[in-house]
Amino acid sequence: MKIYFRLLSFAKPIEKFAIPYVITTVLSVIFSVLNLTLLAPLFETLISDEPTKSSGLADNAASAFNITAQFKEFVNSSIITNGQEKTLTYICLIIVLSVLLSNIFRYFSQRSMEDLRVHTLLNLRKTVFENVMNLHVGYFNNERKGDIISKVSADVQVVQFTVTNTLQVVFKEPLTLIFYVLVLLSISIKLTLFSLLVIPISAFVISKIVKRIKHQAKEAHESFAKMIGFLDEALGGIKIIKAFNASERIKERFHNENVFYSNINRKMVRRQQLGSPLSEFLSIVMVSFIVWYGGRLIISHQPGALSTSQFIAYIAIFSQVMRPAKALTDSFSGIHTGIAAGERVLDLIDTKAEQINKPDAKEISSFNNSLVFENVSFSYESKEVLKNINLTIQKGKTIALVGPSGGGKSTLMDLIPRFHDPKSGSIKIDGLDYADLTVESIRSQLGMVNQESILFNDTIFNNIAFAKPDATEAEVIAAAKIANAHDFILQTENGYETYTGDRGNKLSGGQKQRLCIARAILANPPIMLLDEATSALDTESEKLVQDALNKLMENRTSLVIAHRLSTIHGADLIVVIDKGEIIETGTHQELLSHNGLYKKLIELQTFS
Repeated sequence: MKIYFRLLSFAKPIEKFAIPYVITTVLSVIFSVLNLTLLAPLFETLISDEPTKSSGLADNAASAFNITAQFKEFVNSSIITNGQEKTLTYICLIIVLSVLLSNIFRYFSQRSMEDLRVHTLLNLRKTVFENVMNLHVGYFNNERKGDIISKVSADVQVVQFTVTNTLQVVFKEPLTLIFYVLVLLSISIKLTLFSLLVIPISAFVISKIVKRIKHQAKEAHESFAKMIGFLDEALGGIKIIKAFNASERIKERFHNENVFYSNINRKMVRRQQLGSPLSEFLSIVMVSFIVWYGGRLIISHQPGALSTSQFIAYIAIFSQVMRPAKALTDSFSGIHTGIAAGERVLDLIDTKAEQINKPDAKEISSFNNSLVFENVSFSYESKEVLKNINLTIQKGKTIALVGPSGGGKSTLMDLIPRFHDPKSGSIKIDGLDYADLTVESIRSQLGMVNQESILFNDTIFNNIAFAKPDATEAEVIAAAKIANAHDFILQTENGYETYTGDRGNKLSGGQKQRLCIARAILANPPIMLLDEATSALDTESEKLVQDALNKLMENRTSLVIAHRLSTIHGADLIVVIDKGEIIETGTHQELLSHNGLYKKLIELQTFS
């Protein structure tokens, strides 16, 4: 229940929806019960030749809670005054009016609950997505994207329906049950006490059936997340899959998980569906018992026995008692499914971001002097990636990071925008420790161009303006011209309003990279981070991109990672990193004269 109430907290302010719901539901239930309560006087009017006096509890007409007695007296009085035909007309009109009011209030009750449902879904999905966006980059290296997508979409949907539906059942159905039972008690206490035995028996049987549903629901959610992950990987790698004739293997992999998911759902649904016929069977058994027992009382003409009209009305009302009782028992299975999904969603919400601004964190608005690494070490779990890095990046200088793959170059660069925090040591910008600054203000001083050209499925204009949403058309075009992108943009179907496709797949590698450079130019940051920006391009595209990069780095502080060492000859400082340590620093000529790792890398590339 702790999980349920926590999920319910996302419905706040719940009173905005709960108060109208409670009022309309109470009125709807009252008029629904009234519809059936009027059956006894209706039958009495049809089968009686003269006004009859109520039997049993109906004799106590002074009791305001004796609903059937009140209507019986009204009918008798009307028959005496207006006759049976007019009385029948009045009762039919009252029933029609009661049904109309019942349905009107039920509509507004359902509308209030739907507003609550949408409000809950809005808050829950907003909270989950915001928390995902706040998580550190390292979190996504260890989690399957499909699992996260499943939690944000499917699991949240399940939770939303479970929370609101259960809330609806927990209030409306017991209220309906109480009103029906009061009416039944007013007709016959003895018969009602016997008949209500079916409710606890039914609840006990249902609880045994749905006991395993929560565990199965959790397995089903995890299996669905795997399928979403397979689908995402298949769509992202469709060219590789087809190139290596792996379509059948991928289809088989997806099919196996699909079969597992289907079997789990089949078992769950079977358990859920078993509850309904069982409760219905028990209710029919009880109705049969009531017919037998009540019929004997009428046939034997025992004192205080029910009249025929009362007995018919009693059977009709009791048949409706099982509907809310059945809804309550069925809700047990639904809430288990929702709690299982809720645990997964709350687990994502409870995951805390590693980069959290201090309460007194300062903002940095400019970069004036230097960026300094002091004895910085970093490790992924137990694997040490960087060891005692000491490096000073002066303003206006171009620093190149080179070395074998896996040496720690990209990790070092990822520390600068605080995608990760060092395990030991410190990073300072203009003498201020990163830990004392807000993450947002640090990143506002940086621009990035990665090896993988990351574009969004939007227009070329919006992709360039991503770093500066309020940019004018002239600013976007100017940035595109500097990045050598303006000419090819004009040749596209709709110019700057052309959509790039999913991940920019409508454009070539060089075109995508030039748009990324234009985006960085428009942001106009003082520090530029370039990670393998030309390594995946052909010679012609590389020349255009490199020219754009040179323009980008003008009058800026730049940190460049490049495997093609020919692109960094002009760097002010070359830093050679191997196995997480800086082993050489200097200019191109200085490092060649040292006869170290840098010279070997140059010779290997020259030889190749």
